[in-house]
Amino acid sequence: MTGPPVTILVVDDEETIRDSLQFFFEARGWNVLTAASAEQALEILARQPLDGAVVDIRLPGQSGDAMILAAAPRYPAVKWLICTGSMEFAPGPELAAVGVTAQDVFTKPVADMGLLADRLEQLIR
Repeated sequence: MTGPPVTILVVDDEETIRDSLQFFFEARGWNVLTAASAEQALEILARQPLDGAVVDIRLPGQSGDAMILAAAPRYPAVKWLICTGSMEFAPGPELAAVGVTAQDVFTKPVADMGLLADRLEQLIR
């Protein structure tokens, strides 16, 4: 990827998943911040400019989709991907209105992490 380094946020309550996503994206040369909850993610968003975020739906406290809906109007430059263990999750019209489509939803375990990274890069660039 050319241009300035990408800075993203990984939001997942499972530490092993956060760590593996962080390692994968850092190996691509990206700056990666992590959060274990939507509330922690919102605190990070308030103080750190981001290019994108990979968000789990099932989080303790506020859900990932509710967090995206709350954050997207305040941080319009951030591009959102969803990475969830829920096989039946599909973005509704509210998420579509903030730019999250079926193309932006990845089911865990992600078989090809390169596809996830490529999609996020496509949205950011």
